[in-house]
Amino acid sequence: MLRQPVRFVRLMRLQSTTYSPVSSHILRRAYAEYHFPGNRAESLEHSQIFKISQAIEQDHDELRDYYSRIVSSNDHDVQRRFQNAFIWELARHSIAEELVVYPSMEKVIPDGMQRADHDRAEHQKVKKQLYEFQKLRPGDQKFLPTLEGLFQDLKHHMKEEEEEDLVKLESALGLTRSKELCHKFEKTKWFSPTRSHPSAPDKPPFETVVAFMTAPIDKIRDLFTKFPDYKSIKPYGGKSP
Repeated sequence: MLRQPVRFVRLMRLQSTTYSPVSSHILRRAYAEYHFPGNRAESLEHSQIFKISQAIEQDHDELRDYYSRIVSSNDHDVQRRFQNAFIWELARHSIAEELVVYPSMEKVIPDGMQRADHDRAEHQKVKKQLYEFQKLRPGDQKFLPTLEGLFQDLKHHMKEEEEEDLVKLESALGLTRSKELCHKFEKTKWFSPTRSHPSAPDKPPFETVVAFMTAPIDKIRDLFTKFPDYKSIKPYGGKSP
């Protein structure tokens, strides 16, 4: 039986000479903490002070960062590593939103059901694009055009969430419930698939069942996947509370 090694990673600012820096106002969250389950509790500490909007915006910041690193590099190894990180983060983020955030929107926002259905439809489009992107390799003719098309739709979706959905959700939840939802969101990501599966259901309870069935297979693949080297990059993340 394969056992993932426990790795202890402290949040710190690392000097980078390879990649462009991230804004100084960002609360740094190391990629390695998320990739290695041994540090799960450590990576969840921020959910004690984060609101759900801050956690989601932090994920969005990471996705923007991964995209920027892919398109700004001519090194196929670097592109491949950040492609894997982009796929890994977007797949988990989308499933966690569908399992945790959208049901909450439906309950507490007057037009929450319509908003959640709209967001699920946008997710489904992005999932199909991500599924195609994850089959490509740097150097393929369709690699960058597929990513750029995907990111244009994703950028629109993230903007709507940050400026509309999350504003309404925070107002309806209040601080305590927002922090509780944030913690649930972060925990759910740990048990979510790390690849795009666009044919899977997009609503609980069926999505929950399928997610828990496919996640172990994806995580075995992760053991043999190249990700960005933590020592060679600056940690990144979302806005601090």
